Amino acid sequence: MDKIRQLAQWIKEANTIAVLTGAGMSTESGIPDFRSENGLYAQEDHVEYYLSEHYYKKDPADFWRRFKRMFSLKMMGGFAPNDGHRFLRWLEEMGKTVTILTQNIDGLHTKAGSTNVIELHGTLQTATCPSCGNKYDLSFINRHEVPRCEKCQTIVKPDVVLFGGLVPRIEEAFARAAESDLLLAMGTSLEVAPVNQIPFYVAAESPATRKVLINKTATRMDGMFDLVIYGGIGETVASVRKQIQAE
Repeated sequence: MDKIRQLAQWIKEANTIAVLTGAGMSTESGIPDFRSENGLYAQEDHVEYYLSEHYYKKDPADFWRRFKRMFSLKMMGGFAPNDGHRFLRWLEEMGKTVTILTQNIDGLHTKAGSTNVIELHGTLQTATCPSCGNKYDLSFINRHEVPRCEKCQTIVKPDVVLFGGLVPRIEEAFARAAESDLLLAMGTSLEVAPVNQIPFYVAAESPATRKVLINKTATRMDGMFDLVIYGGIGETVASVRKQIQAE
């Protein structure tokens, strides 16, 4: 309870909060973690090859068949934000400036109403034509086995960062984290580069920024944080919110 009380106090004192979210945020909405025993890596062979920039360019039609199966795109529209997502929206409603730096590609932070979301690995919710730039939503993608641009008939490309691709807005993410009063990492094992370097950057560039990690299990980077809370995100933020409202 002391840790909950401490985090509640730091949130109250912070004007700007940067939130780094990983797969643990999405699993509480029923979305499998890539690296869990039931996740994508356990169920599919050669994931990094078939979900790569190289394979999309080599065989875009087969790429899409595999991509849809791996991500169960027909199901994606049915997932809903959970208490963790709603907590971050609530922080905005409190008057905090909240920037979400998410590794997740499910779009649930935006669905929850958060207004400043940097999707570091892109999103499954849309695809873009690489030839003319037309953008298409998930319903269009799901209506076509191999989605083609209605304007030029080019096979569109999902708006996710594929293996071998660049991480968009990563420099902006580092900057927003260093400018914050509080860096809150939630549901991330901090194993994937370059995103996992954000706590190091903040420690070096902004030592006054408080750093908090909420995760079910220990990570190799626990020592980088001023406060570490082991537990589920939903139960943890419920306790934090209750503490804030009680004071």
